[in-house]
Amino acid sequence: MTTSTETHAGHSGPAAPRRILLKLSGEALMGEQEYGIDPKFATFLAKQLQLIRDEGVEMGLVIGGGNIFRGVSGVARGLSRVSGDYMGMLATIINALAMQDVLVRQGIPAEIFTPFEMPAFAQRFNAAQVNLTLNKNVVTIFAGGTGNPYFSTDSAAALRAAEIGANMLLKATKVDGVYDKDPMKFPDAVMYPKLNYQEVLERNLKVMDATAVALCRDVGMPIFVFNLLKEGNIARIAHGDTSFGTMVR
Repeated sequence: MTTSTETHAGHSGPAAPRRILLKLSGEALMGEQEYGIDPKFATFLAKQLQLIRDEGVEMGLVIGGGNIFRGVSGVARGLSRVSGDYMGMLATIINALAMQDVLVRQGIPAEIFTPFEMPAFAQRFNAAQVNLTLNKNVVTIFAGGTGNPYFSTDSAAALRAAEIGANMLLKATKVDGVYDKDPMKFPDAVMYPKLNYQEVLERNLKVMDATAVALCRDVGMPIFVFNLLKEGNIARIAHGDTSFGTMVR
């Protein structure tokens, strides 16, 4: 895996990554719906992933579970944090199964790995086995979070990205990058093209949770925040173009 920098399309930044981990929220899978999984959006995502797979980029995928169940909402309704978090982990596994089905229907091989024993439909996470799977250009879907309560799927994404030796962690959002305030509410919000980890933590910019950002800082994992809804954005990243989002390094 290369960590050098080069210029692409007039922009200086990281070399085109050969292995990435894509993190998206469970809410993204809802598409235009209010709950659950929108097959139309899942198919859109699969086609975007196919573009970078065709370039030989190896891909890991972490999907949250908020479209089905969020642990914090369970706590608000009277559940313990531990029970709520485990229920949230199960929601991510449901999303992983749905995404695997869509990928396979698009002709893209995909395997699910979890921190739990679920031999009927997933493999137990093992870094060596995951690397073998990625080397075969099989999309690896990491479900079940870290396997521990009190850790978000952001933290799981940072951990898995480090464990598989990814060149970059991609944080998919519905906006173009990281802003000084919510661009959905404030038209004058300003986007940051570049940030460092400490700025994200000190300004509480909500790129990812603090644990995930700190882990990426400690292992030197670049985080690229971009708009998933714009067709072709993922393919641009595969070619080394990170001029259209926010790079945290």
